[in-house]
Amino acid sequence: MSTYKSLLQQKAELDAKIAEAHKAEVNHAVTQARELVQQYGLTADDVFGGKKAATGPRGTVAPKYRDPATGATWTGRGKPPKWIADKDRAAFAI
Repeated sequence: MSTYKSLLQQKAELDAKIAEAHKAEVNHAVTQARELVQQYGLTADDVFGGKKAATGPRGTVAPKYRDPATGATWTGRGKPPKWIADKDRAAFAI
């Protein structure tokens, strides 16, 4: 029957072997990747994809509703303000 100390020692040895094997496989993979990049003349954009094009600046939205008492406006997007909530919006249309 194995003792706690001997099991811990085995675990440490296995962890070291795992780390060593991982390092060797990563080095091999990097070497292969570099060879392929050089062989085909690839760029970082080819390998990882280019940056997405910006969608452009977002403009402001014209207001659709105006509070006649205060002159406050609302575009009709998002949560409605208190002055128009639960009321007929046609009366506030611009």
